[in-house]
Amino acid sequence: MIRLILALILILFYLILSMPLLLIFWLLSKITPRARYWYQRMGQVLLVTIWFVCGAKPTIIGKEKIPKDTAVLFVGNHESYFDVILAYSLMIGPTAFVAKDAFKKIPVLSWNMRFLNCLFIDRENMRQGVRTIMQAADLAKEGTSIFIFPEGTRNKSGDEMNLAPFHDGSFKVAQRGKVPIVPVSFNNTAEIFENHAPKVKSAKVVIEFGDPVAWEDMDKDTQKHVGEHFRQIILDMMTKNRELV
Repeated sequence: MIRLILALILILFYLILSMPLLLIFWLLSKITPRARYWYQRMGQVLLVTIWFVCGAKPTIIGKEKIPKDTAVLFVGNHESYFDVILAYSLMIGPTAFVAKDAFKKIPVLSWNMRFLNCLFIDRENMRQGVRTIMQAADLAKEGTSIFIFPEGTRNKSGDEMNLAPFHDGSFKVAQRGKVPIVPVSFNNTAEIFENHAPKVKSAKVVIEFGDPVAWEDMDKDTQKHVGEHFRQIILDMMTKNRELV
């Protein structure tokens, strides 16, 4: 429980500190758009501290594959809240996450997320979901990478290999935003918290970034079944990396 308490203290401290900082960086953003990225970098320091305190021991594969000259669409499997903590701490450029609509209702946290261009999606409202994906595509066009979990929710089956179908609509960000797709696999992240909540335990985890794929480089059949295509790529990465945890 000590790890959980320390993590919660860190988060609470940051949220309190972020209130005046948000105002400062919001004003700075009127002068330079880089202000949002500087704020992101501050948040990344917090996230690294959180996974260090919680005992996460990550093996990171393929980070050098992330393109540095363009925004990208990151797509990954999702089993744990630590997927976001670990992934966001590894981002090398301005990046926005697509999160479930419930986070929009959390004061201060949602303010931070909005400032960092994160988007909220209601999976039960198809029209709103389409609008969110189009907004994400516009952000990608403007140079902000988008990170989305195409399963639509966390895998709570207890078997990390039991991935839900990937929603094809998530990949419209790459098609309309004209950015490459980077698959991201997560192994064993639920072992930090979800598998034995409320305890937080030290665990080895593996995060792998796959090869970027341009939408126009895929054939028509792959584009038609793009969700299943990348679901299989991520499953193959996860299978390969199971021996590392």
